[in-house]
Amino acid sequence: MQYKNTLDFAQECDFNDPLQSFRDKFHIPKHEGKNCIYLVGNSLGLQPKSTRKYVEQELEDWQNLGVEGHFDEQATRPWFHYHKFLKSHLAKLSGAKESEVVSMNSLTTNLHLMMVSFYRPTSEKFKIITEAGAFPSDQYALETQLNFHAYHGGKQLFDPKEALVELSPRPGEETLRTEDILSTIEEHKDQLALVMMAGVQYYSGQLFDIKSITQKGHQYGALVGFDLAHAFGNVPLQLHDDGVDFAVWCSYKYLNSGPGGVSGVFVHERHSSNPDLPRFAGWWGHDESQRFKMQKGFIPMSGADAWQLSNVNVLPSAAHLASLEIFSEAGIEKLRSKSVLLTGYMEYLLNELNSEKEKIRIITPNDPKQRGAQLSLSLANGGKDLFNKLADNGVIADWREPNVIRVAAVPLYNSFEDVWKFVDLLRMLLT
Repeated sequence: MQYKNTLDFAQECDFNDPLQSFRDKFHIPKHEGKNCIYLVGNSLGLQPKSTRKYVEQELEDWQNLGVEGHFDEQATRPWFHYHKFLKSHLAKLSGAKESEVVSMNSLTTNLHLMMVSFYRPTSEKFKIITEAGAFPSDQYALETQLNFHAYHGGKQLFDPKEALVELSPRPGEETLRTEDILSTIEEHKDQLALVMMAGVQYYSGQLFDIKSITQKGHQYGALVGFDLAHAFGNVPLQLHDDGVDFAVWCSYKYLNSGPGGVSGVFVHERHSSNPDLPRFAGWWGHDESQRFKMQKGFIPMSGADAWQLSNVNVLPSAAHLASLEIFSEAGIEKLRSKSVLLTGYMEYLLNELNSEKEKIRIITPNDPKQRGAQLSLSLANGGKDLFNKLADNGVIADWREPNVIRVAAVPLYNSFEDVWKFVDLLRMLLT
């Protein structure tokens, strides 16, 4: 597309956008009586207008059926099987088989559950590779898992301070090179137990090469997992074909399923059919045909369902289902196509803004294949003041210390006009 720096051009793009009607499916916050320019779907997605109906339906079934809502044929979606209503949608978004995905718990809880099964260190192979500056929850999960496993039977298996290998960009660069990730895996191959990285790095917005990283880890006998909090619903995924061992994600960012919404996991079928794999179990992961016999002896469900602990969080799952049905209607490939154009337009306008003098530096990769919807904007100074001025003018973005404003033009509900008005406001504020 040949971009133009005019409001008319942006409005023409919106008029010709085959996905333009999806914007009307969401509630957009107001500022002084007008729609905000909401560019923070990478932190909390907007509420679909259908969410209230889906949640109220479960409230109604609870009101009318009580506990019978789990099984009664009068229930709209019986709660006993509620997680199954989400599977087809999650499979499409993750590039997985339905048996390989399940929604449950919260993200960090799921990460710990996955590491119980997939981080099995020994005194010889104990290292974990991750990106430096990973999201704090991931850092804390990895740190505490290492401390937990470092000692066994009163003996130290390994030094947890030496076990975490953190990947940093080269001096003077903001993002990681794929060749550096792969060479680090090779460097630590003899001691490497797990590669655990983000799909999209939350701070820089870099989309990692999931397939190449997974193949390299497997080449040396390591398992490979991903935190897809900033990738799921943002970019197309092919977790099954790429051979990823496990993945976790949340649903409240690009998936628009409400604050603190239910998380999800992927477990590749080569693992999920292994009943001897260590795991922390709960009764919802037990064979559902035997579940209500209340007997000892854990018999895992087949597939990812075996990692479930407790019965489904129905009300958050109802909100989740409302949004997932919108994704299935739109199609992740079509959303990705629009996202590339939207983010490319924002990049073009920012480069126009910087044409005479660099005022804002984009630290997200300029290759569309290495990023999703997010652009991370770095300012040498005055960034927080600029962020506050944007908010005062109806732009909802995201500030991350020490000097980055994160903005994400989400293809389901953001428009080309949103993007143009945002950068035009930046121009005025920086004059």
